[in-house]
Amino acid sequence: MKYILSTAVLAATLWHSSAEASDYPIVLVHGFQPAQLASRPNQTEVEQDGANYWQEFWLPKASARIDWPSHERITGRIISDYAWPVLQQLSQQGTCHSGCIFVTHSTGDLVTRYILDHQALWLQNAGLQPLNIVATLDFAGAGGGSELADLAINVANGGSWIDATLRYAISLWLGEIPSPGNLGVLNDLRVNSARQLAAFPDARIPRIRMVAASNDYFGTTGLFLPGTDDGVVASHSSCGAANVAAFNSCASQLGFDGKLAAQSQPVTSFMPYHYPMLMSDNYSHNGILTDRQRGQVTLANASVNFTDQTGYGFDSDDISSGWWLFRSTYRVVRGSDQFSLSELVYQELLD
Repeated sequence: MKYILSTAVLAATLWHSSAEASDYPIVLVHGFQPAQLASRPNQTEVEQDGANYWQEFWLPKASARIDWPSHERITGRIISDYAWPVLQQLSQQGTCHSGCIFVTHSTGDLVTRYILDHQALWLQNAGLQPLNIVATLDFAGAGGGSELADLAINVANGGSWIDATLRYAISLWLGEIPSPGNLGVLNDLRVNSARQLAAFPDARIPRIRMVAASNDYFGTTGLFLPGTDDGVVASHSSCGAANVAAFNSCASQLGFDGKLAAQSQPVTSFMPYHYPMLMSDNYSHNGILTDRQRGQVTLANASVNFTDQTGYGFDSDDISSGWWLFRSTYRVVRGSDQFSLSELVYQELLD
């Protein structure tokens, strides 16, 4: 659902784009890939892993990708050897001349935040035109870090207090316990480190958040994450909260299940230009990217503006059930009972 909003309208925005037909070209930035810590892939393998990461839904819809290796650091080779060449190419080809949108998942949110804060200066210093990035769509964003990264590093270094449950949770997430010399981007994913990396970017680019609250790991990893989580990141990270706490929703009057009710511990202060839009307790950290419909989705913000003042949004219905004291009302995004969350975003905000 697209419409033009005046500058006086206060909104958060959502978008849609495709390589064949879209308002804006899409640039994909994938998340953390644990297997790469041990495999340490070469450039060709990194690109193949990047393509595989998005293949279920987003790959054919994108104009470009930033593929990066998880065994490296963000401010090191991830930027210099992998992101920078793509940024130069996007500028030289004019891909973002009329505006483009970055679609990120997980740690891609953190990588992109660093890019947004520096790309204009980098490209200007190289004699190139800065990219006109009108918004980002961040799925299960890890821009606020993950407590699991802190714990994984402690486990890898053999902390004496580590118990079997924690080792099991980290093994479920990473596939195996990493060695101390193969921690790569896990160092950047530590909560304090992530929140210090371009924490207050100058670029006024809206970061539109799609937030999950289910768990693929039998609930085990959630034992070590504060508040509501998606199995890998807590809601302080995925919602884009300005501070770390045990939050139970991205919205003060709306639960992850869509129930309209005052929340006991909602996020009330957000990082600059971070806007949660879709929430669901039916999708997990990894499931949010699939092309499978897993349940209904709710709406934290109805609409949002891109930097070019084009506005995008979703339609929703408030549905009541029960009787008298037991009556409850739920906000449900139209079409979320038919389409996957990724397809919903693509149809309503990008197509």
